[in-house]
Amino acid sequence: MMHMTLYWGTQVTLLFSSWKTDSWPSYALSLLACFLFSVFYQNMEDRRLRFKTLASTPAAAPPSQSAATFLLFKLGRGRTRWGNPSRIAEAVLFGVNSAIGYLLMLAIMSFNGGVFVAIVLGLSVGYYLFRNGDQEEVVEVENSCACS
Repeated sequence: MMHMTLYWGTQVTLLFSSWKTDSWPSYALSLLACFLFSVFYQNMEDRRLRFKTLASTPAAAPPSQSAATFLLFKLGRGRTRWGNPSRIAEAVLFGVNSAIGYLLMLAIMSFNGGVFVAIVLGLSVGYYLFRNGDQEEVVEVENSCACS
């Protein structure tokens, strides 16, 4: 039966019809999986943002080059927008992270209170572990949605 309101119980179906819990041990393992998946989501988001910061930082040019050569180097001439490996890697990381975020959203849409609490706690712990450190720069996120 599909619940449309928040309920508390050990019988829940998560993401797939084959992922059903019917006992306390299977429910506890499912909550642990949701928690760890949420922590992993925050880790991947941190990696993606760090990679984006590193990819956007221009590399230092050798001191013997002229100013015109440095400007061409800084602008990335010779590389097309579609062929830039850092942009491709950034897009792949964004896609993986978006998929994880949408799967977490779908798990919460099971409307089970324990799943909701496990995912929110996992996101909080993951943020504390991976994204709440002393960062030299402020990273601006384009979208405040938790799934992107």
